Amino acid sequence: MMKDMMQQLRDTAISAILKAENVESLEAMRIKYLGKKGELTAILKQMGSLSPEERPVMGQIANKLRSDIEEALDQRRKDLEAVRMALKLESETVDVTMPGKDVREGHKHPMYNVLDQIKDIFIGMGFEIVDGPEVELSKYNFTMLNIDESHPSREWTDTFYFKDDSSICLRTQTSPMQVRTMLTRDVPIRMIAPGRVYRKDEVDATHSPMFHQIEGMVIDKGITMADLKATLNLVVEKLYGEGTVTRFRPHHFPFTEPSCEMDIRCHKCGGKGCPTCKGEGWIEILGAGMVHPKVLAGCGIDPDVYSGWAFGMGLERLAMGEYKITDLRLIFENDVRFLEQF
Repeated sequence: MMKDMMQQLRDTAISAILKAENVESLEAMRIKYLGKKGELTAILKQMGSLSPEERPVMGQIANKLRSDIEEALDQRRKDLEAVRMALKLESETVDVTMPGKDVREGHKHPMYNVLDQIKDIFIGMGFEIVDGPEVELSKYNFTMLNIDESHPSREWTDTFYFKDDSSICLRTQTSPMQVRTMLTRDVPIRMIAPGRVYRKDEVDATHSPMFHQIEGMVIDKGITMADLKATLNLVVEKLYGEGTVTRFRPHHFPFTEPSCEMDIRCHKCGGKGCPTCKGEGWIEILGAGMVHPKVLAGCGIDPDVYSGWAFGMGLERLAMGEYKITDLRLIFENDVRFLEQF
């Protein structure tokens, strides 16, 4: 009786397995026939009613039945996988006779195009490019640049500090690299330091809380303000072309003495006044001056023997002048319609 039940189960199970249409239904059949609560298990529970002589015989038949079902499951699984692979290959076939699709190539951001130009200009004049941390110690960002505790730039409303600790901040300028360079290199020094800087500025057409700056510095014997003006005028003419109109205005920076700011005539209105230049006809692009003797002395350089000049220019504003961009925010908004123009 049990032998007939197992033979019937074998025929039914194998027939159903060979008709399975997918892997999910195949798994369901494995559970149905061979699972802990499956049909073969239900039959084997009747083994207790058999005589000792019948049990080994029925055990062998049951083992053979399990083996046949498992073999049928494996074979059907392989068949289904072969069908799936054939369909996949057919659906993914590439028609090599069809015309290809154009691959759109990107290009360098306009701001970094200007940065590369500036690097080439200064490297051609014998300058070294240095890089440093954006998270900076206030010692380098302020103190060693002769910026005392009472200076407005050290206020929490102007500078991003970390964890209520005014000794660590996001650098407000790349000037700390001037200090780090003077502390680690011998004079003479000719360097520029490009990089991101952070200030609590409101966003408008010419300001952003995150922007890029390029600091530059020369330290040597006999360096004068005339060297500073000649170098910066040369850089601006190489960027914007010969005859570019500039002006230098007296200013005050704690780390330079004397100090100045350099403007270029507004590229948008030609000096007549417009929203880009805020009606002034000029756009400030950098601050500069002769390195303060206290800064030189603080870095171990004798100010009676050596002198130097330094500057800090805004990269975004240079890019605006180079490409006649009217609003600094366009540089950061990642609008492809804007970027594709360059």
